[in-house]
This record gives sequence, C-alpha cells and structure tokens, in this order.
Amino acid sequence: MLRQSGRKWIGLLPSALALATSSPALADGAAYPAALPAEPMPAVAHLPAAWPKSWVLIHDFNFNSIVDGRVVVVDTASANQPLKGIVRAAQFGNALLSVKRGEILTAETFYSRLTRGTRTDAITFWNLTDLKPTGEVVLPGGKRQQSVTYPQLFQFTNDEKWALVANFTPAQSVSVVDLDGRAVLGEIDLPGCSQIYPTGTRGFSSFCADGSLFSVALDATGKVARSGTIRRVQDIDQQALFSTPAWVGRTAWFVGQRGVLQGFDFSGDLAKMIPGAFTVGTAAGAIPEWRPSGWQVINADAAGHLYVLMNPAGKEGSHKDGGTEVWVFDTAKKVRTARIALKAQSIAVAVTREDIPHLVLARADGVIDVYDAVSGAFVRSLGATVAYNPVTITPVP
Repeated sequence: MLRQSGRKWIGLLPSALALATSSPALADGAAYPAALPAEPMPAVAHLPAAWPKSWVLIHDFNFNSIVDGRVVVVDTASANQPLKGIVRAAQFGNALLSVKRGEILTAETFYSRLTRGTRTDAITFWNLTDLKPTGEVVLPGGKRQQSVTYPQLFQFTNDEKWALVANFTPAQSVSVVDLDGRAVLGEIDLPGCSQIYPTGTRGFSSFCADGSLFSVALDATGKVARSGTIRRVQDIDQQALFSTPAWVGRTAWFVGQRGVLQGFDFSGDLAKMIPGAFTVGTAAGAIPEWRPSGWQVINADAAGHLYVLMNPAGKEGSHKDGGTEVWVFDTAKKVRTARIALKAQSIAVAVTREDIPHLVLARADGVIDVYDAVSGAFVRSLGATVAYNPVTITPVP
C-alpha cells in the first residue's frame, strides 16, 4: 500500500511483504508448504528406445507460421502429459518414422533469410531417444515439392535404406537418396505423375493425370531397371481417389471422393490393381449425401479393417472438409461393419497398433480425440494441446 506525504509517495509495501513472507503459518493456521528443490537447467528427459504402441507422430503444418512446421510425438494414452517431444519440419516439410533405423527423417526447405534468399532442401535425421538431429543430406537443385502435407511425397524403399523425395519445378520427378551413405543416387523423371507408393524390393508407383498408374523398379544403383503402366485405374472426373491410402501389409486401399474402395497390390516390381472394388454405401441422415472427406481420410488396423471419415454434407468441393462419423469396413466381405459417431468434425484418422487398438482423430479445431476402435466408445480428449494444425497421424508400428 502507498500513502502520500506532501508531494512524496512513501511505499509501505516492502515491509508488509516482508511481514507476510516471514509469517510461519497461513491465515487458517496451516503451515506453508516446504520450498521446492531447485530444478537443474537445462533439464532434458530421454524417450525410451522402444516407443509404446499408444504413441503416434502428428504432423503440425502450423498454418500461422509455415516456416516453423513441426512433427510432435504424442502419447494418446496420457490424459495429463500427452506431448513427449517435438522435431522441426520446416517450410512444407514431410516426415518418416523408422523404428528399424531408430530415427525420424524430415524432408525440409530453408531459406538463408528465413522467407527469401538462398534455398536449401535437405533430409534431416533425428534420433528417437533424444530427438536431436544427427546429420543431413542436402538435396540439389532446390526442387523438392512444397505443398500442404501429403505423406506420399517422401517415402522409404529398399528396406528403408533409401528414401524417395518428390520434386516439382513444375516438372515432376523423384530423387533417390541413399540414407546409409548420406548421398543422392539419382533422379527419375515423372512427367504428368505424382505421389510415391513404395513398390517391390526397390521401386515406387505414382498416379498420373490421365487416370493411369505408373510403376518403376530400380536397380542396385538407383537407376530405372523396369517400368510399366496400368491404364484407367481411376476416373479423375467422377471418382478421383484420395492420394493417401490405408496400408494393410503391401496392399494399399484407396477411397474415392464419391465412395469407391479400391485396393492395389504393391508387393511386386510393378503394381497390380486388386479386382472387386466396392463402395462405402450410404445411410440415412445425410444432406445432401454421405461422402468421404478429410485430409487423412482412410486408415487401417492390424487386422485389415478400413476406417473412413464420412461427411453427411458431401457435395462437389467438400472432400477436404472432414467427417462427423467413421465408417468401418471388412475388405474380405466388402461390407460396412460399424458406424462411429464423432464428437466434432475431424480431418484425420489413424489406428494405433495396441493390443486394444484406438482411433486417433485430429479435429478441424486442432483438438485430438481418442476412441476405442472396437466399440467406438469415446475414451479421452487430448485437447488442442499438442499441435496447432494437425493434418496427418502416424501410429508407432
């Protein structure tokens, strides 16, 4: 408190504060708690070498500051401390998780003056236990494709010894990178085709603008050994496929914007289309109709069941809006087995590899929700505490 003496203000607060802090007890007679021990700075906790199956990587695109994108490590089983760590994925970055290599890999772009100047594209290696960078490979040419996060722009091949990086100048190509040797092996031209789906022992496939699927098998030096094309695998105008599939082993299941479910076998040198496509069907309560919608719109569990985000307000242009339900499908019987109502519109779905699997949903407002994948029951919300703009989710395998 202060009192005025003439034109001077005399402070009485210090003596009052000293009196308060020297008092041995609170007003109600209770003793003050013991002083907390000093915390060492810096204090760094290490993550376990084997990550629990409840953990996921969530890619935070960070729309408010795209140069500061990040990938966050999240424990979906923790209600009070789900965020375990962060690695950077700068400027439209992409990320891969490799338990085998003990690394997270990010494909990133930097500018010498943050948003301008000399451009550098690189693959950065991050250790899984302390999330520190352990090295990088600089990618030549300043051509790495920069777009809102699509997982199929950065993929492993050759038993995770190589990485494939999508380029766009706007000419399209794929760079082949030796991760062990930390060197770029070469570049494969990919005119009119985009996205990368690991195929065979060493290779990849890509969807093309004419509705075809192009496959490339690589030799031991990263050069093209064999290639092939399957014509008319999708109707680009009426039933375009979402580019991010649900993987069941080496089979990738894609869902179309109007609900077709189509599988592709990527186990051989050249991709094969699985016969017998089917549709998600429909249900009551839609205005105007149920359609798949979201950023990561489909995922699969270890048993091969598909989980698809569905939007009842499906129409032309609604394919990225997100869904209010998850529909579950048995691919062997080609039937829907369950509908799971969500608490809010969600844009990404993933399924953990726990003994009792959980659905992890990224909502449009940034909140992360967790559901029981078997019963569909809501389990917990992690809130908007781990990411600003979560767009893709990678479960720990």
